[in-house]
Amino acid sequence: MIYTCTVAPSIDCTNYLADFKIGELNRSEKVYYYPGGKGINVSRVLKRHGVDSVALGFAGGFTGRFIEDFLAEENVKTDFIGTGQISRINIKIKSGDETELNGPGPELTKAHLEELKEKVKNIRSGDWFVLSGSIPEELPLAYFAALAETCQNAGARFVLDTSGKALKELIKSKPFLIKPNKEELGDLFQTEIKGIEQAAEYAFELTKQGVENVIVSMGAEGAILVDKEQALFARAPRGKMVNTVGAGDSMVSGFIAALSQGRSKADAFRYSIASGSATAFRADLCTKEDTEKLLDQIEVQPIKRLDVSK
Repeated sequence: MIYTCTVAPSIDCTNYLADFKIGELNRSEKVYYYPGGKGINVSRVLKRHGVDSVALGFAGGFTGRFIEDFLAEENVKTDFIGTGQISRINIKIKSGDETELNGPGPELTKAHLEELKEKVKNIRSGDWFVLSGSIPEELPLAYFAALAETCQNAGARFVLDTSGKALKELIKSKPFLIKPNKEELGDLFQTEIKGIEQAAEYAFELTKQGVENVIVSMGAEGAILVDKEQALFARAPRGKMVNTVGAGDSMVSGFIAALSQGRSKADAFRYSIASGSATAFRADLCTKEDTEKLLDQIEVQPIKRLDVSK
């Protein structure tokens, strides 16, 4: 089984309007309400690709019920821990530039964290545990490192998709997969990434630290996949950019879905890029049909190595 974990799920209220004016009454032309959170996005896309998962995390109140009901309608299994608090609402305004107003996550107690720990202890060999999204600063990273260790001791694959201090610290847990973007990769090494080859070389440095697979999203340039033995590059397919929210999560989903269905790593990488791009080309997360329509545009090529230690 694949388990995704979202610490602070949300309702994402996305508003589309022609012209947003600060300090004035604005009327939206279109509004969409979706359950938000990176792990939840991963679970939703996995289901659309025919792969089951269980969404873990913390939820509460009428917003928490909306999130659970919405996922149930999509046949996504959930096992949220009740917080007794209203899950947050995130407001996203699409009008030329994108403006976001994200609500605060729940205040988690030791009892809440202990309950999640007990759920993770049930993970077995061959399972996946996907920790996605930001981790509140007040939560100790050692706690999440312990969750990763529990998974790995059980023979499960630990996937990490976060950023900042949490990414830097939890890389020490030697995850099966991480998916930084170009800027996040540069932050890990306190440098500016210039070009595909340099990105690949710094990704190789992460594999030396124990990370098994590194996917680096390079925006319109495409993406790279690096493991201890190879570095692959593929350009992003052509299409009209509609919505970037969830594109990175869809890349993670596409990669996991393809591997779990027995595809090669190179094919999983193609599927990852197609999934991310398909989400970027529509208002909601991609479907399997959206993804597979783009596969013919994606050609995987090896990358020439550089030596960034010089």
